[in-house]
Amino acid sequence: MTQQFWVAFKSLVIKEIYRFSRIWVQTLVPPAITMTLYFIIFGNLIGSRIGEMGGFSYMEYIVPGLIMMSVITNSYSNVASSFFSAKFQRNIEELLVAPVPNHIIILGYIAGGVARGLAVGVIVTCVSLLFVDLTVSSWLIIFSTVLMTSVVFSLGGLINAVFAKTFDDISIIPTFVLTPLTYLGGVFYSISLLPEFWQGVSQINPIVYMVNAFRYGFLGVSDVAISTSFGVLTLFVIALYSIAYRLVSTGTGLRS
Repeated sequence: MTQQFWVAFKSLVIKEIYRFSRIWVQTLVPPAITMTLYFIIFGNLIGSRIGEMGGFSYMEYIVPGLIMMSVITNSYSNVASSFFSAKFQRNIEELLVAPVPNHIIILGYIAGGVARGLAVGVIVTCVSLLFVDLTVSSWLIIFSTVLMTSVVFSLGGLINAVFAKTFDDISIIPTFVLTPLTYLGGVFYSISLLPEFWQGVSQINPIVYMVNAFRYGFLGVSDVAISTSFGVLTLFVIALYSIAYRLVSTGTGLRS
């Protein structure tokens, strides 16, 4: 990356980080409050009746999934809202005509989404420590999984923003796609508890692989092979980046 491209990339990242940190009451506090309610309701109240799952207390079992759920939601929403705002205000056209490669534009927005996703993930992790003592099986798997997952959903948010025509359009995918997939992605239960048919159906859900890889990093247990999880993550990163690059390069939905 040459000096001028590095300056462009750094400027985009700083702008994105400043954007969500400036309104931290709206971007960083709500996930912490929401996850605290999950910990209290599902962890303490319901978890005490469920008992153990996978050899761990129910609270320990669901914490990695709840952290991952907050990372997914915030990585996606940050890029979707930011990129669409730039498109709506015609700012993106200035970037497209500037002597900056499309890769730099995409990476700048993705880095902003990853920054917010990781920031919220750290906050939720700190909140979880008030309810349970977290154990760590592999820092490498934890960091690799959360980073790749954040990249995947940041790319998804960018693609959503490209096709969105109104601000309402950027809430359709999170509401009708992400939320169901997340709740059915093994956040609150082990898919091994499901009948064989539904276990097979669950394996179509990519979030299952992300949640289980992240849980393995903490607890050392997973419903799916770790190699398969990273294979799915790698496939999604490559596929979504290729789509995003194609859309930005052709100006689909971006140029008037």
